[in-house]
Amino acid sequence: MEAYMEDHLRNKDRLQREWEALCSYQADPCSVAVAQAPSNMDKNRHAESVPYDHTRVKLKTEVNSNKQDFINASLIFDHDPRQPSYIATQGPMAHTVADFWQMVWENGCTVIVMMTALVEDGEKQCERYWPDEGSSLYHIYEVNLVSEHIWCKDFLVRSFYLKNVQTQETRTLTQFHLLSWPADGIPISTRPLLDFRRKVNKCYRGRSCPIIVHCGDGTSRTGAYILIDMVLNRMAKGVKEIDIAAALEHIRDQRPGLVRTKDQFEFALTAVAEEVNAILKALPQ
Repeated sequence: MEAYMEDHLRNKDRLQREWEALCSYQADPCSVAVAQAPSNMDKNRHAESVPYDHTRVKLKTEVNSNKQDFINASLIFDHDPRQPSYIATQGPMAHTVADFWQMVWENGCTVIVMMTALVEDGEKQCERYWPDEGSSLYHIYEVNLVSEHIWCKDFLVRSFYLKNVQTQETRTLTQFHLLSWPADGIPISTRPLLDFRRKVNKCYRGRSCPIIVHCGDGTSRTGAYILIDMVLNRMAKGVKEIDIAAALEHIRDQRPGLVRTKDQFEFALTAVAEEVNAILKALPQ
């Protein structure tokens, strides 16, 4: 594994070739007809960041405020075809916040990973989908902000109490909000992201629900986070052969365009390499 990383990070030609191959890779099946239907167009923050038909999250129409099942979100599976590991989604828009909470509820999610500021460079990336204080009702989902804790300069953690007012059921969930990803480009260091990931996984602790990951478009940073987390989780399970390009193809089969740029791909490689080195250093010599 170390050799694979070293070779990639030193050998920029190899990295470039691998990225070019990834860019020309065509997923199959690749229909995005539902996302592009006239009735759903206004639910996509970016026309080019949409879910495939075969992996899109479907909302229950009978519960939905618009009686529709579409949300710009994709189920991402690792090895178990029955159990998605993640839901990759865009930053909710003002008119899709209730749909977002419906998705959280129906998929039993307990952890949300937010990879963007609400506004970056004057452009809105995400609607504030939680109350500033107290509680807010989004269709039939009442969201209570229980606590907001600034963990460090890089991220904060919010705790929510979620209630379905139709059934009176309640749940708690945690949102991890990364603040240190710059609007243009990639972070200078991978350390804040790796610390952030460790915190997320300590809270999640192998539950069987998918982790919701979103940025603005639901492809760029969302893809980088999922790629890093999936590869490191595979390694923790003892998988010896790790091919990060193949892992990226695997997740791109499930949502188009995950990991937008070569820089983000290189950042993911570096993050995995640094985490492996940290683990190896911690082992008794």
